[in-house]
Amino acid sequence: MPETIAFTGASTGDARLDSLAGVLRARWPGDDYALQSALGELTLTVPAADIKTVCLSLRDDQALRFEQLIDVCGVDYAAYGKSEWETAEASSTGFGRGVDRDIELDEDDPKRFAVVYHLLSLDYNRRLRVKVYAGGAQPMVDSVVEVWSAANWFEREAFDLFGILFRGHPDLRRILTDYGFVGHPFRKDFPLSGHVAMRYDPEQERVVYEPVEIEPRVLVPKVIRQDSRYVTEEQAREARAARAAADSAAGDAANA
Repeated sequence: MPETIAFTGASTGDARLDSLAGVLRARWPGDDYALQSALGELTLTVPAADIKTVCLSLRDDQALRFEQLIDVCGVDYAAYGKSEWETAEASSTGFGRGVDRDIELDEDDPKRFAVVYHLLSLDYNRRLRVKVYAGGAQPMVDSVVEVWSAANWFEREAFDLFGILFRGHPDLRRILTDYGFVGHPFRKDFPLSGHVAMRYDPEQERVVYEPVEIEPRVLVPKVIRQDSRYVTEEQAREARAARAAADSAAGDAANA
């Protein structure tokens, strides 16, 4: 997880980021705004009600000048920090790495869905990530198409894949999935095999939808460990003896 930094003399290690962090803290000093530093970038988390106002300031403020929107992404945190596979607690021998397909997801968590905006300032050659939580049961945030026209298709993509609604979008409809598609495929509770199977029927000369025939199953890989961590002392002695015999035979053949 990114480490939250309080800019009261602390440094990110990058003078440009320190300068940007100082401006951001001066513009939005409230506790509702969180500023994080990780991997050489800053992330500003803002309240959903303020996202459009903040984006306008980020674009027009002469000390910021984030005039270019690089990307808008949806995020589903429903399964964040949870894993289907046992790893650290698994046994080092046998088939201890079991899988659990029934992870409990909190579908109504107000911080389940988020929208992330990636911004670039050409004037200052600086990047910024802005994050806003959109809610859980019915995620929705204000559209920023009026701030950056490039957000149009990006917001449609987030709506299509995650079901996040963008209030005020001029044409909010699906952009990647097929017409009549049910659900949102990037949500953590969407089945991997989908709800229906689609194929082209040459007799009907059209695309048809059929029930999914894929049966869910768990594949447990067989792990063969041959490195020294899993070799007993007896096996090590046998291996050394075999190598010595092979070297002796090779020497005899060379001297013959």
